[in-house]
Amino acid sequence: MTDQAQTKKTGEAVARLPLPEEAKPVQKPKNLRLLEGLLEAPVPAPAEPSPPVIEVEPQAAKPSRGWASRLRPRHIAIISGFLGLVALPAVLTSLYMAFIAADQYHSSSSFSVRSIESSQPADILGMFSQASSGSTFSDSYVLLDFIRSERMVQAVDEAFGLDSVFAPRGLDYFYGIGQDRPIEDKLEYWRSMISVNFDHTSGIMELEVKAFTPEDSQKIAAFVIAQSEKLVNELSLSARNEVLKVAQSEVRMAEERLSNARMALRIYRDSSQEADPVEGAKLATQLVASLEQQLVQLKTELSTALTQMGENTPRVRVMRSQIASLEKQIEQERQRFGSGSASKQGRMASAAFTDVAGRIQQYETLETDREFAERAYTSALAGLEKARIEANAKQRYLAVFIQPTLSELAQYPSRILNSILVFLGALLAWGVVVMGYYNIRDRN
Repeated sequence: MTDQAQTKKTGEAVARLPLPEEAKPVQKPKNLRLLEGLLEAPVPAPAEPSPPVIEVEPQAAKPSRGWASRLRPRHIAIISGFLGLVALPAVLTSLYMAFIAADQYHSSSSFSVRSIESSQPADILGMFSQASSGSTFSDSYVLLDFIRSERMVQAVDEAFGLDSVFAPRGLDYFYGIGQDRPIEDKLEYWRSMISVNFDHTSGIMELEVKAFTPEDSQKIAAFVIAQSEKLVNELSLSARNEVLKVAQSEVRMAEERLSNARMALRIYRDSSQEADPVEGAKLATQLVASLEQQLVQLKTELSTALTQMGENTPRVRVMRSQIASLEKQIEQERQRFGSGSASKQGRMASAAFTDVAGRIQQYETLETDREFAERAYTSALAGLEKARIEANAKQRYLAVFIQPTLSELAQYPSRILNSILVFLGALLAWGVVVMGYYNIRDRN
């Protein structure tokens, strides 16, 4: 509200107030009336400037064009690339999988490589006891590589003929194998038609073989298991022979030594013409003792006869002759035994060992060698038996849990999955090319 309007309202309010009867109208001064007149006069508002008027000339309407005319060359190239790299391969793959690809049947089997573990026998019957069996991972890996090796491919090719069993069916040349292919191509194709999985926890191997007929897949799977079992037996036999090799060598050496000792003892007995010189020495000792007893008896009789007869009597002469003969015989027997004059002459050192003592010494040496050779041979036989038990404990065998199955429904190839994978792969390649193009374009 302005000051002029406020003053006007104040004047009107004052004029409407009732005047007292005694009051008289007061005449306002001239200056005040002039000021009120100026305040009551309306003040004109300032004029606002009008906006400038711009005249626009009407333009002629452009004719509308279609979406094809707005496409750039790069758009056409991208669409053509999508059709050529994505749509066309996906359609061709789907048609091939639906109408051309032949059915494939699989045969699966499960087996594992196990060993017989034998505990230490407490008696003779314990030598033939067998403990629990356990799997061997190293042999399982060897078997895994063997199934996927060229040796297995050659064995299967000789038994069945890969060119005929896996020949293309109809127009399906993608999943079939051609004729007279090199071994490298056959190996690559064989690895695509089999699947071998090994479970590290249980030691079980799962084999899956694919073929164009259920019977072929089952026969090939059974043949692979037979070849695997043959390999396991060869590995087991090789390990067993390696364990027994050293023990058998020790037995042969001990046996040869014992044979030589027995031959030397036999040669000695043939040359000495006595089985046991110790027993001969005992007999010689008994003979000398008997002769000495007879000599003592004759000397006693001679002494008695000399008290009654003369020195030249026939009886005394006979008795003296008998005593001389006994003494000579006793001397000879003692010389044979190795005592008396023969010992003094150093005959103990002769190489011939003609006396009893020398023969006993030679015999005891040969007998000691024979006994030692027999003990060594017995120990070698015990070591061989122990090695044989350990070898049997390490013996491997192939335990087949699931025999090759006969499929009734074709599960390969995975038609829908293969079509989707081809489409996604082509789409990814096309997307990478397009993104690379736009990246280069933005940088330039």
